Amino acid sequence: MSSVATKMAPANGQARILVLGYGNPGRQDDGLGPAMVAEIERLAWRNVTAHDNYQLNIEDAIDVAEHDIVWFVDAARAGPAPYSMSDLSPASGIEFTSHLVRPEVILAIARQYYGGSPRAFLVGIRGYEFEFLEELTMEAKHNLRAALAMLGERIRSCQTGEAP
Repeated sequence: MSSVATKMAPANGQARILVLGYGNPGRQDDGLGPAMVAEIERLAWRNVTAHDNYQLNIEDAIDVAEHDIVWFVDAARAGPAPYSMSDLSPASGIEFTSHLVRPEVILAIARQYYGGSPRAFLVGIRGYEFEFLEELTMEAKHNLRAALAMLGERIRSCQTGEAP
């Protein structure tokens, strides 16, 4: 087993938080996950690490295992606007294809191979257009701002010792 699970919390006692935004910025609103990461990096929130990618990879389990709370952020083709949020649990079985790795699988790998068991959430930001263009729609930008505000409140509550 890796020493990842034995890593200490920051000296200030605050939760180590990871935001994993994923999607394709070259497909309009599919880029909402990476856009969230860009906003978080611009705001430079304390004890928050943010990464983006086109899709989740099994290697993300290493980063997940090193954190106390993980927020997976993706575009949602359907569902409520401006966003939906749900709790995540590790998958009961680790199954994936090379082109689709669900957040629950990443959590299962983090637990099974690295001893990490963070609280985890999925934020699905409602998108509308997914054509080959490198710009979010106005509606998606509005939804992104709302999701960023919610995430900021949740992260602040974690940093003051409240539940996310």
